[in-house]
Amino acid sequence: MADNNFKVEIITPDRIFYSGDASMVEFNTTEGEIGVYKNHVPTTVVLAPGVVTIHEEGENKKAAVHSGFAEILNEKVTLLAEIAEWPDEIDVERAKAAEARANERISRKDADVDLKRAELALRRSLVRQSLIG
Repeated sequence: MADNNFKVEIITPDRIFYSGDASMVEFNTTEGEIGVYKNHVPTTVVLAPGVVTIHEEGENKKAAVHSGFAEILNEKVTLLAEIAEWPDEIDVERAKAAEARANERISRKDADVDLKRAELALRRSLVRQSLIG
């Protein structure tokens, strides 16, 4: 492992999605975007739907991550995510259909619609489409 590399793991309820070494990792939190290098101040943050970029030696890997927590330590970052998807795991048509459903629910302004849930579904569908876009 190079001097500036640290361990990155992305874990979902059903698998270890990613485990490897990186020089930097970028992801979205509920407070905004964050970029983490080795020896970052230890902290825990809440993940927001977004694209995670893992900067490995010679290449960047991108994945969609939806909700969870991140633990940042000096030499390791662990993302515990509800869902994590590589670009080739995303069904484009399904993401577009989810976007249309969410937009329809949001625009109805019906009292029976859970607006926060519809907005989250819209965000997830847009993240998926941006990753494969």
